[in-house]
Amino acid sequence: MSKDQGAQSAKKEEHVSKAFSWFHATSVNGGAMVIAAVISSYFSQYMTDHMGLAAGAASLIMFIATLWDAINDPIMGVLADRTHTKLGRYKPYFIFAPILLTLFSVLIWVNPGFSATGKFIWVLVTYIGYGMTVTMYTMPQMAILPAAVKSNQKRNMIITMGAGTCAAAFTIGNTFTPQLTGFFTNLGFSNGYIPLMIVCGILSAVSFWGLFATSKERYLQPVNQGETLKNLKLVLKHVELFPNIIAWIMASMGYGLMFSTSVYYMMYYYMRPDLISVYMGVISIGALVSMVVLMPIFLKVFKTGQRALMVSQILSMICYIILFFFGKTNFTFLCVVTFISACTSSMQNALVNVLVNDAIDYIQLKEGISANGVISSIKGFAQKCGNTFTNSGVLLVLSLSGYVANAIGQEPESTLFALNFLKFGAPCLTGIILILSVMFNPVHKYAKEIEDMKSKMEDVA
Repeated sequence: MSKDQGAQSAKKEEHVSKAFSWFHATSVNGGAMVIAAVISSYFSQYMTDHMGLAAGAASLIMFIATLWDAINDPIMGVLADRTHTKLGRYKPYFIFAPILLTLFSVLIWVNPGFSATGKFIWVLVTYIGYGMTVTMYTMPQMAILPAAVKSNQKRNMIITMGAGTCAAAFTIGNTFTPQLTGFFTNLGFSNGYIPLMIVCGILSAVSFWGLFATSKERYLQPVNQGETLKNLKLVLKHVELFPNIIAWIMASMGYGLMFSTSVYYMMYYYMRPDLISVYMGVISIGALVSMVVLMPIFLKVFKTGQRALMVSQILSMICYIILFFFGKTNFTFLCVVTFISACTSSMQNALVNVLVNDAIDYIQLKEGISANGVISSIKGFAQKCGNTFTNSGVLLVLSLSGYVANAIGQEPESTLFALNFLKFGAPCLTGIILILSVMFNPVHKYAKEIEDMKSKMEDVA
């Protein structure tokens, strides 16, 4: 490539349409994220306290469903990489995503008049359907960003936009679900969750179909057409990527624990179910500040996503330790320190996406192929493993601790300790492992070679 051609290519690379940036940021992180927030924070409690499923049975549902969800991520990643249509490699999946998302997110809230076994099977099947749908659109959505944009600065800008949208969606889903479901109940719906899911599904359709219309798969290399396992082995043979995988698991667990334990914590440990919405609002607003305000500042001050991630985790753990010992002292104190912890910890789930793009670039450098889907699926697999531990683990620990549904003020001391540990102790452990994984990540030593490689990449759209 001549000097003039390189300059023209760099100039072209710098332009990323606002429409693509917006739709990419709001696809997974818009209406679909509101659905995910509602399910993450309220579905476990809905199963045990409204559908009448035992905590152990609900834990088993979460374990089976999220484990299978993790297993099928690599399958989806390989499938996405090998998709060849006139519409593109990753784009076709955005057409069907919101339709299936709406269907399954409605069905999981349906409380059929079945026996306990029948309810178990119903929830298991519908929850697996929901999880597979999320996998179907998450892998291509992650994979299409490095395929459409090669500038790290532009990628990080779009990731930051997505993080802000994610935080706003989580604020709505976590804070206002009781009010939103109550609104629909007042309109005559017997179950307010169902119309809420339909509205969110319609919003997700706007974003996913907009992403389909505005995305261009410019920067793709040939795909290894060998056997599926060979594609995975081709990536996983690079031990340099293993710290990334561990970091993805820990970030998923830490982020998930922050939300999935809060309803139980306020209801049974703090014994103030009337304050659930207030406390969830504190967490959600903290997450919004984290991703919209603080994350860009952290990236600017600490220069890289890796450094920003480590600093944010250290600050979060300090808050968690304080809350573990003194969280029940005063509600105002609990809210203030929780807000600070949410401000510093919530960005972890977005910052680890920087590691996805690093891994994709690294494999292109070392193997000369695009493995966007495979690497995105490995990240998805790691994230779902974290979700498996979080979703089923919380319920399992509660079951083993002697938890009794709807027994506010009557839970045994073992359950109260378990709730406090799950809320503040466990995220400290995941944070320590996450920091160590990022500290000993060797991929960064290839940064200059990767930048040289990307400067020579041509637009193939």
